Amino acid sequence: MSRTVVIAEDEAIVRLDLREILEDQGFAVVGETGRGDEAVSLVKQHEPDLVILDIKMPGLDGLSAAKEINADGKSAVLILTAFSQRNLIEEARDAGAVAYLVKPFQQEELLPAIEVALSRFREVQALNAEIASGVQRTPDDQIETRRWVDRAKGALMDQRGLNEGDAFAVIEKRAASAGVSIKEAAQQIADGEASQVGSN
Repeated sequence: MSRTVVIAEDEAIVRLDLREILEDQGFAVVGETGRGDEAVSLVKQHEPDLVILDIKMPGLDGLSAAKEINADGKSAVLILTAFSQRNLIEEARDAGAVAYLVKPFQQEELLPAIEVALSRFREVQALNAEIASGVQRTPDDQIETRRWVDRAKGALMDQRGLNEGDAFAVIEKRAASAGVSIKEAAQQIADGEASQVGSN
């Protein structure tokens, strides 16, 4: 089954390019619009895997739309921006975007950004599921968990040639099979992969 996408971009030519690239890569574009408020409605209607939002749109800007979409927690959000200012990037992250891409972009940049968005969204869902199941986390522990997960993913990507999503899947599988938290599994993997590097 192909992954589904909603595109919200106010420039029709960019929206058309996105649709073409995504469909060529096997994605199913289930909705598209040039307005942020319509994007929120399309996401509620279709519950896509991914939402691509331009940061500046009529009706509702991309950051506000991302906040509303993120409240449901069902779709990864990738922000497109013509602005590379740090404050906008931080605002996008705070709004729930898991990745961003600066326009103009090339196909070679879009696809990895999409994979990062989908992978990071899956990580957030897995960590939220742990919290929902009773695993208690302080803000400091959440930051530490994030660091261990990133370290373990990096080690797996370097040593096994995995992409980010597959590396996180290894961490999830280790956590499930060992009956430990994602943080503990990430620590085991990071320490184990690091010792393998040291022994080579």
